[in-house]
Amino acid sequence: MAGASAVLEDNSLLSRLDRNLLKLETFFALLSGLAVFSLMFLAAYSVGGRKFFASPLSGYVDYIEVLMPLIAVMGIAYVQRDGSHIRMDMLIGQLRGRALWGAELLSVVLILLLMIALTMGAWAHFERSFDCARPLCSRDSSIDIGLPIWPSKLIVPLAFGVMCLRLMIQVWGYGRAFVLNIPNPVAVPLVQSIEEQARAEVEQLGGSDNG
Repeated sequence: MAGASAVLEDNSLLSRLDRNLLKLETFFALLSGLAVFSLMFLAAYSVGGRKFFASPLSGYVDYIEVLMPLIAVMGIAYVQRDGSHIRMDMLIGQLRGRALWGAELLSVVLILLLMIALTMGAWAHFERSFDCARPLCSRDSSIDIGLPIWPSKLIVPLAFGVMCLRLMIQVWGYGRAFVLNIPNPVAVPLVQSIEEQARAEVEQLGGSDNG
């Protein structure tokens, strides 16, 4: 399972690329959070309308269908950056030095290959539903109120593309750490022990008090 992790930074090109990509990942994660919030609002509106006015929100299922890709995939690169994805680290957690970086590098390379294939497939799926010769530029639409589906399908390859960029940065980071045997590489998540987590929390609280 995933534990707490930290991503170190410095003035290197790799770290600058990491921080710049983080801005886009944070924006995507914010959109995902807003989608969750809007879905909660729509649910409350629909239930309230059904209970008090006998008129639920028209097309509620259609809105869920449109918003679901935002909720499901827009934040994946953000959590990949800091190692928040669920993972089994019982074995890898016991490794140190080059053995650790080699294992991490192998896993990230395999994930990157998979994500490239998924991105290409998701883009082809989007292209099949996008046609501006038709109304709303869509070959298909939702069932109840006819919302175009292609914007939701476009979200998937965009989010996967950002994920691929993140994985490329991590391949660079882990590869550099493996070749140079760097103990604390930048731009990759470093799993923290319980003591390191506690120390980081104390330092953060201390910084807040001083501020």
